[in-house]
Amino acid sequence: MIGFIFKKIVGSKNEREVKKLRPLVAKINEIEAGLHGLSDDDLRQKTADWKARLSPIQDKAELAATLNEILPEAFAVVKNTCRRLTERKTDVIVREHPLPWEMIPFDVQLVGGMALHNGKIAEMATGEGKTLVATLPVYLNALTGRGVHVVTVNDYLAARDGEWMGAVYKFLGLTVGCILHDQSPSIRREQYNCDITYGTNAEFGFDYLRDNGMATRKEEQVQRGHYFAIVDEVDSILIDEARTPLIISGPAVHTFDEQYGQWKPLVESIVRAQERLCARILSEAESLLKKLRPTDGSNPQDPAALEKEIGLLLYRVKLGQPKSEGLMKILEDPENLKLMNQAELQLHADQKKVDLYAQKEELLFAIDEKSHEADLSEKGRTFLSPKDPDAFVLPDLSTALHDIDVGPEPDARKRLEAKTKLQAEFEAKAQKIHSISQLLKGYCLYQKDVEYVVQDNKVIIVDQHTGRLMTGRRWSDGLHQAVEAKEGVEIERETQTLATITIQNYFRLYQKLAGMTGTAETEASEFFDIYKLGVLVIPTNRPLVRKDANDSVYKTKREKFTAVLNEIKTVHAAGRPILVGTISVEVSEQLSRMLQREKLIHSVLNAKYHQQEAEIITRAGQRGSITIATNMAGRGTDIKLGQGVAEAGGLHVLATERHEARRIDRQLRGRCARQGDPGSSHFFIALEDDLMRLFGSDRIVKYMEKMGLEEGQELEHPLLNRSIGQAQKRVEQHNFQIRKRTLEYDDVMNKQREVIYGFRNEIIRSEDVRDRLMDIMEEVVIQKVAEFTKEEFDASEWQVRALADWVNLNFPLGVPEAEIAKAAQSGTETPVADSVYDGLSPAQFAVCNFITDSIRKAYELKISFEEPDKLTVVERYTILTAIDKMWQEHLYEMDSLRYSIGLRGYGQRDPLIEYKAEAYKIFDELMVNIKTEICHNIFRSASSLMAFENFLRNVPQQTLHQSASAFGGGGATSTGTSGAQQKPSDVVSEAAAAVEKAKPVRTGPKVGRNDPCPCASGKKYKHCCGR
Repeated sequence: MIGFIFKKIVGSKNEREVKKLRPLVAKINEIEAGLHGLSDDDLRQKTADWKARLSPIQDKAELAATLNEILPEAFAVVKNTCRRLTERKTDVIVREHPLPWEMIPFDVQLVGGMALHNGKIAEMATGEGKTLVATLPVYLNALTGRGVHVVTVNDYLAARDGEWMGAVYKFLGLTVGCILHDQSPSIRREQYNCDITYGTNAEFGFDYLRDNGMATRKEEQVQRGHYFAIVDEVDSILIDEARTPLIISGPAVHTFDEQYGQWKPLVESIVRAQERLCARILSEAESLLKKLRPTDGSNPQDPAALEKEIGLLLYRVKLGQPKSEGLMKILEDPENLKLMNQAELQLHADQKKVDLYAQKEELLFAIDEKSHEADLSEKGRTFLSPKDPDAFVLPDLSTALHDIDVGPEPDARKRLEAKTKLQAEFEAKAQKIHSISQLLKGYCLYQKDVEYVVQDNKVIIVDQHTGRLMTGRRWSDGLHQAVEAKEGVEIERETQTLATITIQNYFRLYQKLAGMTGTAETEASEFFDIYKLGVLVIPTNRPLVRKDANDSVYKTKREKFTAVLNEIKTVHAAGRPILVGTISVEVSEQLSRMLQREKLIHSVLNAKYHQQEAEIITRAGQRGSITIATNMAGRGTDIKLGQGVAEAGGLHVLATERHEARRIDRQLRGRCARQGDPGSSHFFIALEDDLMRLFGSDRIVKYMEKMGLEEGQELEHPLLNRSIGQAQKRVEQHNFQIRKRTLEYDDVMNKQREVIYGFRNEIIRSEDVRDRLMDIMEEVVIQKVAEFTKEEFDASEWQVRALADWVNLNFPLGVPEAEIAKAAQSGTETPVADSVYDGLSPAQFAVCNFITDSIRKAYELKISFEEPDKLTVVERYTILTAIDKMWQEHLYEMDSLRYSIGLRGYGQRDPLIEYKAEAYKIFDELMVNIKTEICHNIFRSASSLMAFENFLRNVPQQTLHQSASAFGGGGATSTGTSGAQQKPSDVVSEAAAAVEKAKPVRTGPKVGRNDPCPCASGKKYKHCCGR
């Protein structure tokens, strides 16, 4: 109460912030009045002067202060430009059509512009001109020369707004670019080099991934930095689309697409068996209900036990078939719903969940609607594979691999082949399990015309919030192939992730971020927690006169739709246009069939008619029109009222269901009553709706019980609106926690991404990468020597064979085990302190020197045959291909880890902490594997085929563990060959001799290439005396 009185006296926090900005608005208008006498060239000169002043500033604080200083005059210049365009009746070509400029920023739009410049979200009602508002801060920040990005929800709006608002920017001497799909890298680079660039979040994000994760040359990178971005429809992009990360995919090297068709009949049979099982359970529950409530009015025996048993049976059906029509019919009775909810609460009350798992095991599989998962039970596994109890049990791969390593087979290549065969068998079995799991999910959780549609023999995903088709998007992890198999369409080849980043982490790259939308206040906490964005609600230019009716609540969907139809008839008879909002394509079509039976002419806007969106939205404000659309349809498009509609009462918005997010409902309401127009809204709800069924409160059920509502009677009261709003809040919090958890997992990946992308960019931008190549080789050799050996040489403890296998499989050296042992025995020098060799024993140090020196000699021989002008490209390519190959495998491994780590929650461990620990280990292995792969590729790449053939021709062949030897001396032949060694070719001998002569004789201890030079110059050894 005290807070309410305080707010009435001093105003809310939002009102106080808006009030602080009012003096600046007056100052802007005062400056703008004084600009009328300037010529166009004088106005443009201000842009040039400001750019010259702001561009050299490097300090962020100084730059921010200077921008704030010139803000009033810069905003006044934009407003004056809009006035000149309006007074001259300038036609702007927008999407090849002339459009007269008729916009001058209102005072409230100036407030919105200041909010955006200050890094906040400006919440502005529909029709308040958000697109024009953005021109103010965009112009101001573009003066820095660092580039400003304006992010829209689709390519059409990006191109439209770039051309439309570009009239202002170009008038003032700024350049405007637009990123569209299928543009070449050279064109994209030109667009990014403009002062202002329009595009979608997907295009900006994908360009970032291509620049950092796929480009192999500087010329292929297009972006120039992330300074300031303004996101239009910020809630749609930063919340709705943030559920799905940006992923660049390519064809998978190994696919098992045929397995989805192979296991489809088996999964269909278990789904049908589950349906029969649930029907029997429902039949049993109905018979028990008759015993609990006898028709003759007698008292049942042991009613408590009956109620418990009925509740468990109903909950079991909810687990097995949550959308069963029979279950929905039984749950129409609030008493039955109460019994099921009580049983569920009792099962979840037990921390060990023993009884809950027992209920799941009564079924063939269990479905969790909230988490969108399907889990096969033991009974289901037996049903699918009655003759093979181990069909869903994977073997212990690590033990089997160890047995091969310690086995009697002496040949390294044969041991490798045995391991490869074992891993292939393991992978095939794992893929079978995975395919069945994904098919089960596709059949039980993904409904046609709800989650997806089938067009042109393809499965196309439907955006669950907008109802729009997401062409080109595919569900990952084989789910899309499973749905394709279910629908009998062509199963497209599985893809693998090449690069990925979440929307959240991409937009965190920007130094400054702002956004605008009509609905952000309800998600203010999420915007601040994740993006550090505050929300400022901007007052409307004209008072809002919309009439919002209380929600009407009904017991069943049938009663609700009857009431909806009656209201449509009544409002239509008055000549008012009607916009009917639904939450899915299925509901839209159901309502369309009802209107057809009543012979009411109407239009339907959903995923099936997405191409007609602009035309349908344009007609939606005409007299007597009826438009059925999803709750977010037509976003970014104003519905303008036809002649005589305002006098009749304006557009009437009618919703068939509350959305799980309050802002989506506000978005739907906002379609009417724009810029002071009249309008009204009314929401209809049934207790069977998903929102009420999954997250609703039992209070509403109790109200209906007390009031004894009859068939078709509605329940309506402001308190009910609040109760429904609380249900929506619970869903919002649930979804926020999912998104936040997803982001916490991706934060781990983001740190790894920064390291890998930094490594790639270092290689791409380096003029000469040979030093880096040799450094990597040296690091890997040291690591392998440390892995296979002990400090003191002992033939029984040193894995000389394994070390020799690794060297000979990766480099054309043919080093025998005896030579490695000989080098170890001769080692007397101790590594220099703090060098890369520090920590190695003299024996290990000697072995490292022996191997690295041999590799360097072989590499010097190799490059003597290469084309000098192409050598740098080859060396760069060697490193980049290794990074990309191992990184892509790492992404797949991290996806698998993310999917399975949740199981550790059953062991009372936090999956996120476990994920971080495992990810750290895997990333350490990744960096080792990348460097090992680079070593593997050093001798497997060349500037031309001829150079490679010349190198191979001059490498003497020596039979030694089936490995090639680059030099003739230094090793005995393997068993079965004569004691004489093959004589090396003259070319090799000469090259080796030349290399030896060119190298200085070392008299002191060996210094690592990256160690400080002993001459005390302060430089690295490789850049000083080690040249």
